[in-house]
Amino acid sequence: MQHFDTLENLSLQESWVTIGSFDGVHRGHRAILEPLAVEAHKNGGNAVVITFFPHPAVVLRGIHSPFYLTSPEEKAILMGRFGIDHVITLPFSREFAAQPAASFIAQLVERLEMRQIWAGIDFALGRNREGDIKMLEKLGSIMGFEVRVIAPLSEEGKKISSSHIRRQLSEGRVAAAADLLGRFYAVEGKVIHGDTRGASIGFPTANLEIWPERLLPRLGVYATWATVGTNRYPAVTNIGMRPTFEKLPSQPRLETHLLGFSGNLYGKYIGIEFVEFIRPETRFSSVTELKEQITKDISFAWEVFEHAH
Repeated sequence: MQHFDTLENLSLQESWVTIGSFDGVHRGHRAILEPLAVEAHKNGGNAVVITFFPHPAVVLRGIHSPFYLTSPEEKAILMGRFGIDHVITLPFSREFAAQPAASFIAQLVERLEMRQIWAGIDFALGRNREGDIKMLEKLGSIMGFEVRVIAPLSEEGKKISSSHIRRQLSEGRVAAAADLLGRFYAVEGKVIHGDTRGASIGFPTANLEIWPERLLPRLGVYATWATVGTNRYPAVTNIGMRPTFEKLPSQPRLETHLLGFSGNLYGKYIGIEFVEFIRPETRFSSVTELKEQITKDISFAWEVFEHAH
């Protein structure tokens, strides 16, 4: 898989293309990406995804809070696993959104030799969202490409969408989010120095520096998998403001206690996969009470890991 951030200087041949935000690369996205790749390769062509950063909703709706389910690089890697050959992440802006749909499509034909474009029934791009399916079909008859309309993947009558996954995560429903994603929701961060308070009470934790724009699940304690290099450990992870110790923290912290691990993690990168919500964040009246609860959290987590992979 090759990842580009511009159409300039590209000269691909025989491309099957789809366009979208694809944040999270969930099961609904996979239902488009895998068949697209199969069809493209069957015809000796390239499977190409055009996507954007920042997310159009962030630009057009002025969203400022942590939002993303995946970084641009994570997104491209996940798409590569589904057979996509080239991911082109274009910078999105109001100016980009205002360009005529026909001129953008003409670039795809010129730079990618686009043979097919796959899109959902409600697809639209360009100024005033003029580039809908009807316009694409007209342009295709002129420029020499076909339009394939794809039905959205639904579950229990509900469309699988990135926004639905964000809602599940904001409620701490990480198991439900995993079902929609087709994998555990995961974040990655570099281990930074904390105040070592976890170690002082017998439960050393790694404090992770997470991309500030990355959406974290609701505050609370979770059973998670923690990956360090090629090793994967069961872990208990806390997202919170540390109310037992701090009154006015600036932003949520993510700290994780790896079960069965000993060693120095500072400066290393840890991937955290959220398996199950254990409990909401709580203020404890004493350190002893906190230690008792952490012991219960670890016991609960072990029960979760017996059934999770």
